[in-house]
Amino acid sequence: MGDDMNYSETIINCEASVCDAMRIIDRNDLHILFISDRGKLLGTLTDGDIRRYLFNGGKIEDLAERAANHNPRVAYDVCHAAELYDRTDFIAIPLVDKNGYIIDIYVGDEMRREKAVPQLGIPVVINAGGKGTRLDPFTRVLPKPLIPIGDLPIIEHIMQRFKKYGCNEFSVIVNYKKELIKTYFRESENQYSISWYDEEKPLGTGGGLSLLKGKQDQTFIFTNCDILLQSDYESMIRFHKESGNIITMVCAWKNLSIPYGVVDMGMNGQIEKMREKPELSFLTNTGMYIVEPEVLEDIPDDVPITFPEIILGQKEKGRRTAVYPVNESEWLDMGQIPELEKMRERFCK
Repeated sequence: MGDDMNYSETIINCEASVCDAMRIIDRNDLHILFISDRGKLLGTLTDGDIRRYLFNGGKIEDLAERAANHNPRVAYDVCHAAELYDRTDFIAIPLVDKNGYIIDIYVGDEMRREKAVPQLGIPVVINAGGKGTRLDPFTRVLPKPLIPIGDLPIIEHIMQRFKKYGCNEFSVIVNYKKELIKTYFRESENQYSISWYDEEKPLGTGGGLSLLKGKQDQTFIFTNCDILLQSDYESMIRFHKESGNIITMVCAWKNLSIPYGVVDMGMNGQIEKMREKPELSFLTNTGMYIVEPEVLEDIPDDVPITFPEIILGQKEKGRRTAVYPVNESEWLDMGQIPELEKMRERFCK
């Protein structure tokens, strides 16, 4: 049962919004919610359910119930729950009474089973050439990829995360203080298979990929060196492949609370609408992409260009580009000093 956790934290009211659900899923250990109407089970909701709902045109201000699975598997006693849990891949199983009211949540002997990480085996390209000016004065001494987060520099955290998924081949684009980066890996106790690509001048967040023309013949992941995504990489790749995308941009939902009353003004100063301390929700680019190799052939040589500009170029060619949304809590970004400190707190606590 829910011995070491308050299972009520996984239950939300049927009037909660998708945005509310996303926040609560981030906070609970099971990453699943049970939607109820005064205690009666209406459905279950995972981040995958939310993602599918948004892909199909749903809005985050909609009721969470609209994104839910309305035919969840339930159990009526502990023995039934244990049997279902042992022979299925469920995260948690709700126990309900004969009228469908939630009694408890069964999570097995452990709060959550450890699952084998799927081995993807696809190459990873890391853009590590920037100066990291937003992290000045740290980057006057160290290049951004080598700024330590706990016991390891950020670039090595990124690489170790990918290695868990069987991604062992790395291409690293370097420029600023590149010899320091190369020296670090030559002397590191941890061994990585790295191909280095040297920019002769700054080429932006996308231009360095032109150095890889003819070097990649399969789908690859392209990531900045200052972000870490603690998301399901296998799910991202599956979405990319099944959707037939040329590029998939991984984006995170951001929720921003405005601490003021907001007024919409119409003609002649007429008040159209007033909203008291509204909350805005939007998708932000995390700096990680899944890319098909033919994109490389369209990148101009030796020309500074951003990766979003490359995406627009692919769209103009009529090729399919898409977004894969993740929860904000899964995105760790050290692009600015406040975010760097937050990342250190998370890794070092």
